[in-house]
Amino acid sequence: MKRLFTPLVVMVAAMFAYAPIAIHRAPYESTMGLVQKIFYFHVPSWIVMFTAACICGISSAIFMFAGRKRADRVAVAAAELTVLFGLIGLITGPLWGRKAWGVWWQWDARLTSALVMWLVFMAYLLLRKYGGAGSEKLSAVLALFGMANVPFVYWSVNVWRTVHPKTTVVMSLEPSMGWPFLLCSLAFVGLFALLLASRVRLEDRRAELDELYLSLGD
Repeated sequence: MKRLFTPLVVMVAAMFAYAPIAIHRAPYESTMGLVQKIFYFHVPSWIVMFTAACICGISSAIFMFAGRKRADRVAVAAAELTVLFGLIGLITGPLWGRKAWGVWWQWDARLTSALVMWLVFMAYLLLRKYGGAGSEKLSAVLALFGMANVPFVYWSVNVWRTVHPKTTVVMSLEPSMGWPFLLCSLAFVGLFALLLASRVRLEDRRAELDELYLSLGD
């Protein structure tokens, strides 16, 4: 990963630099106009949030059942990124919805379940920080619950009637909109990979420092 880190930084920076140009060249959606272009940031942020939530849940399961401490460190890093990218989605969504639907928020299945999922991972981080001894196992259970919410949040728009567009919208994009969306999605995923690798490395160094302090104390 160390060898790939610098090229990945350059690649992600290039994609983010070109993204505004690609979004500008993409045509306006017929009914929403300019505000629809928030889509190119809103949806990729949720894609990354779902990915981070799954990594957090899987890593927590490995930590719980196999006792691997590094998996726990990966889970912490992924949980932080779930909250970060989820916050981007929760901010861009109402900005888009206010113009498209005439309201900032609707307590429908998709929006409410997404907020609940984000709050679960916020609770995970708070438990890790203030829960004291044994909080690692409890927070791992929370992470599994949060991961279990991913398919529920994703499919909610297809099962219940909501103001939010269905998941089929992405697959039905015309190429002039699809390519900018793909570029933005890859840029967000690349940024996530960089941040995750950096945070896991930081947690590894922190664990090594803790072990050093304990050995000096003995």
